[in-house]
Amino acid sequence: MQTLDWVIIALYFAGIGGVAWWAIRQDSDTADDYFLAGRNLGWWIVGASIFASNIGSEHLVGLAGSGCTDGVALAHYELHAWCLLVLAWVFVPFYMRSRVYTMPEFLEKRFSATNRWVLSLISLVAYVLTKIAVGIFAGGIVFRTLLPELSLDLGFVVLDSFWVGSFLAVIATGAYTVVGGLRAVAYTEAIQTVVLVVGSLLVTVYGLQALGGWGELREVLGADAFNLWKPLVPAGMEGTWAPVKEEGRIAWYFNAEFPWLGMLFCAPIIGLWYWCTDQYIVQRALGAPNETEARRGSIFAAALKLLPVFIFIVPGMTSAALARSGAIPEMQASMVGADGAMIVTQCQAAFPTMVQHVLPVGIRGLVVAGLLAALMSSLAGVFNASSTLFTMDFYSKFRPGASQERLVWIGRAATATMVLVGLLWIPVIQGAEGLYYYLQSVSGYLGAPIFTVFAFGVFMKRANAKGALAALVIGFALGLFRLAVDTPAQIDSSFAYTEGSFLWIVHNIYFQYYALFIFAVSSAVLVSVSYATEEPDAAQIEGLTYGTVTTEQRAATRVSWSRADVLASAAVLAGILAAYLYFSG
Repeated sequence: MQTLDWVIIALYFAGIGGVAWWAIRQDSDTADDYFLAGRNLGWWIVGASIFASNIGSEHLVGLAGSGCTDGVALAHYELHAWCLLVLAWVFVPFYMRSRVYTMPEFLEKRFSATNRWVLSLISLVAYVLTKIAVGIFAGGIVFRTLLPELSLDLGFVVLDSFWVGSFLAVIATGAYTVVGGLRAVAYTEAIQTVVLVVGSLLVTVYGLQALGGWGELREVLGADAFNLWKPLVPAGMEGTWAPVKEEGRIAWYFNAEFPWLGMLFCAPIIGLWYWCTDQYIVQRALGAPNETEARRGSIFAAALKLLPVFIFIVPGMTSAALARSGAIPEMQASMVGADGAMIVTQCQAAFPTMVQHVLPVGIRGLVVAGLLAALMSSLAGVFNASSTLFTMDFYSKFRPGASQERLVWIGRAATATMVLVGLLWIPVIQGAEGLYYYLQSVSGYLGAPIFTVFAFGVFMKRANAKGALAALVIGFALGLFRLAVDTPAQIDSSFAYTEGSFLWIVHNIYFQYYALFIFAVSSAVLVSVSYATEEPDAAQIEGLTYGTVTTEQRAATRVSWSRADVLASAAVLAGILAAYLYFSG
């Protein structure tokens, strides 16, 4: 890092600070302004904010790391941009009509207050285990790679660059998130999206240039690294259902390398939960003034979501090629093991390592600003979502007479508390198999029952509050059980269950199949309990399911979209199809 790099980073922070200050000055101390930006976000702000919130530290560290070790295999998750189209065309009309602050609040309108509280609790737990802790952890990895000499002596303990970076990422983000609410978050995220995309594209271009081009990348890594489906099926078993068997045992009970059955059936469930029902994402759409702006923002975010394959996975693959080929000896020494295989823990730093070794002065500063943009935008988004959930779904229920100023103050205090809990969970993530693997597995365990309840709630008018509550509680319990089983091995790598024991089997079930199991159990419980108990009140669910939408509501939705919206959605689908075709052989 040279002087010019630091000047560019300083300009970035000055720009973000100026935008945040402007946004803060637009707010009044009301819950509507603080939590939903006054419901006045334009479609391009909604879309850019959704993208920036999603494309955070887990992509810079985890997704690029997976590209380094596994090629384009995890591009399946990134090509789920179609899930945002489901949000735009299926769920947005229901959310905007209900005028809710949170996703749990929508469940209260559809089912009951108890369902709202249970989902809020699950969501807060999920944010601590995934988004907050992962964001802080990834920030530490970036600082440890780019500024390894950075340290802070507190007298009783010396913090290395990992911990100094983690704390700095939290403090810098929290400074404007706590004060400014969603408006400050959304507008700064729009700026951060531009910096992030430009910076990441520069890493891709300079990395390929250092390697010798796209053809050299394919030659060094081999065709398999560019095939979405090849890594998912064992050698010699292509085009069959043979992944169900492996050496005489039922392999889909046990860990495999991205089994295609899991990718085909489980990954969409995780994607639909995240993009269509998670407060972290949907809150931006709720901040739009009407259905039209919310839908167009979601479509715009879907278009942006096609970029990560090329600005994160490809740089990760390029990093592996540079290391394997010896084009950059320092990368080969640190990232390639004695057996010639990539070192997983070192590959988690693939993206910042590329920044360190292939970028010229000045450009490096811009890209580091992009790294910081991703770290800050993802943390800012989850801080705001967490404070909204706690304040609106818990505190406001226990203190229904609380003033608007009091609600805003509680939201700020809730954000600070969530950050502290997230810091305590970082040691668990450090023992995980890989950052992106950890993120997807926990999301699968906790997200499957939530998607179940929302999907059945919208499409099945017979689903009632008792069925939804039973599905949430049982699904959540199954997810927590798996997390409890996995945690000891993640904290202590030497820990192992007795082979063949019940806990050993649970621990070794591939995470996607366990998530599918949770989804199946939750669905069966919801349907059976709903039909075994009374029907929901017709007046309560009016307009909240497809079977109860009124003629007037249908007409209002129809006039909210135009041919341009349809064509834009078709273009996104065409882009997804083109990516699948290119990376499938």
